[in-house]
This record gives sequence, C-alpha cells and structure tokens, in this order.
Amino acid sequence: MNKSSHMNENQPLLGHNRNQTKIDNWTSFKVTMLSSKFNALLVFVPLAFVATLSGASAPWVFSLNFLAIIPLAKLLGFATEEIALRCGSTLSALLNATFGNAVELILGIVALKEGLIRVVQASCLGSILSNLLLVLGFCFLLGGAGRSEQSFNVTAAQTSSSLLALTTLSLLVPAAFSATAETEEDAEIGVLNLSHGTALILMLVYILFLVFQLKTHSHLYEDEEDDEEQPSTSLFFSCLTLVIVAAVVSVHAEYLVGAIEGVVLSWGIDETFVGIILLPIVGNAAEHVSAVTFAMKNKMNLSVGIAVSSSLQIGLFVTPALVIAGWAIGQPMTLFFDDFETVILFSSVLIVNYLINDGRSNWLEGVLLLSSYAIVSLAFYCHPTGTGGGSDPALVL
Repeated sequence: MNKSSHMNENQPLLGHNRNQTKIDNWTSFKVTMLSSKFNALLVFVPLAFVATLSGASAPWVFSLNFLAIIPLAKLLGFATEEIALRCGSTLSALLNATFGNAVELILGIVALKEGLIRVVQASCLGSILSNLLLVLGFCFLLGGAGRSEQSFNVTAAQTSSSLLALTTLSLLVPAAFSATAETEEDAEIGVLNLSHGTALILMLVYILFLVFQLKTHSHLYEDEEDDEEQPSTSLFFSCLTLVIVAAVVSVHAEYLVGAIEGVVLSWGIDETFVGIILLPIVGNAAEHVSAVTFAMKNKMNLSVGIAVSSSLQIGLFVTPALVIAGWAIGQPMTLFFDDFETVILFSSVLIVNYLINDGRSNWLEGVLLLSSYAIVSLAFYCHPTGTGGGSDPALVL
C-alpha cells in the first residue's frame, strides 16, 4: 500500500510522462523529417535560393520558390499540431493563423512603402477569399470523405458569421459613400477619413474577439481531448521549428513577389489574377495545409478555427492595420476596394455563412465552396484590370 502510494506521489499531475521524458531534440528532428512524404520536396529550398540569388529568369524563380513552400508549409502544420497536443486547439488555431498572416502583414507594409496600394488591397481580399472558399472547401471535402458528416460548435460558427458580415460591411460602406458623394474630391477625402475611423473600430472588435475566443468563451472553440494521440516531438523543438520554418517561408514569399512581374510578362497572366488568386495561396500556404490536415483527423473546431479565424484576422486586423500604417507613412490606403471585388466578397461571405451556421459539414458542402472559388478565379482571370473603385486603378507588381 505504501509503495503504491509512493509511486503515485512521484507521478506527474499531467499525463504522458513516459513519452515526454524519452523525447530529445535529435529524436524530434528525425520524427519531423519523416512526418510526411512532402518533405522530399525540401530539396527545392536550396535550389530556390540559388536560382533567386543567381539572377535566374522570373518563371524559374517563381516555380522553384512555389515548390519550396509546399514542404515548408507541411512542416509548419506538423509543428503546430504537435503544440496543439499540449496547449489545446484554440491557442493552436490562433498561433497557426497568426504565423501565416504575419507574412501577409510584412509583405503588405513593404508594398505600401512602394506605393502599391492596389496590390495590398488585392492581396488582403485574396487572402480572405482563399481561406473562406478554397481552404474551408478542402476541409469539408477531404474531412467529410468517408464520413456521413462532421460537426463543430454552432455558437462559434454563428459568431464567426457575424464577424464576417461586419468585415463585408466595412468594405460596402466606403463604396456606397463614394458612389453618393457630390464631387470626386469630397469622395476621396471622405473615404480616407472614413477608412481611418473604421480601421480603428475593426481593430478594437478584433481585440474583443480574442478575449471572447481565448478567455470568456474558450470552451466553444475547443475540440474534444484525444487521449490516444500523444506528442512525438519535444515542445522546445516544435516551437523552434515553427519559428524557423515561418521565417524561411516569409523569405520565399518575398522572392515570389519579386518574380511575379516577370511571370506576368512571360506567361501572359493578368496582374489582378496573380494578386488576388495566386499570391494569397502562396502567402497562406502554411495554415492551408494545417487546416486540411486537422479536418482529415476530424478535428473540425480546430480546422474551421484556422480557416475562418485567418479570414477574420485579415479582415479585422491585417487590413485595418495596413490602413493605419498607410496613414502613418502618408500612403492613402483605404477600405474602398474595387466595386467588382466588393461584390465578390459579399457573395462569398453569404454562401459561407449559409454553410457554417448549422455547425455541421459534409463533402458536398466542400464541393460547393470549391466550385464557388473556381467561379471567382475564372471571373478574376477574365475581368480586365483598372476598372472603377480602389485607390490606384493600376495593379502593377
């Protein structure tokens, strides 16, 4: 009796002690490298650096950096999943979305300094669309394959729907304001001031949403505990991998931006299509892979949290932050987007709200979202540049 009691006293309060004591950094490295067949594509990481620094042609630079980001995104997702096993799905979803959108914010500020306002607007809008339609569509499709349906918290889904509607409203109001202004000068001044005020309000809402998600209603965003799955890497190594891989992904993303102009000329692709469709896919590849991976493991609260929360971060934080950054450096970055783009966003948010409001998903809903993204992509591919709205009619990268 005493011996058994002594053994229980020596056991840790948290489980998985046996696994955690045996995991060292070298073991973690081997497990990480063997975690996916996509890691074979890591050979493109040094090739992309060599091609970029040696001044290779833009199509080669673009293609190699694109291929290099694929395994890096998978590694980032693996590290995030390892951390999620320790800290819960809510914090992990926030961490994953933040790492992906930090790249978007950095690239946006760089583009703002160069006066590429339409590029920044297109990138922000494209990030929202890719997360809502492409990522969520793949989550529902691949996660629902082989299952009758999957479920996630209804209250959390309805809250996200309301915040997405607010994001859309923040873009519709400047468009309506501009359309009803008496003179073009009044419209420009009014929209700029309106955008500055709206940006501050949106950032306040985002802060309150974080309090709602992480503190007062965190139970709405948590998945059920999975006692069978245990961490296979150390916490230190997972965090280190997350930081290093995110930094390397951001470098490759910058190389991609620099090569886009040459790709447009070589491949004959429209600049708007690249800015809204291709660039966000690359910039947000990390959370794209992670969200789909979690959906396939039936962790839908975490999966939907990554996809939708990432869109909310772009709409409620990144875009307003870029508006304020433009205000600070004297660039007229506003929330007045192209009329065509605003209509596309409104329609996309509308269909997503219909699909997530019941807190359930299946593979057919994934097909609907992916079909919507295909239609949007085709529309931007066929749509001419430089038409109405926005701050700068030319989208030149």
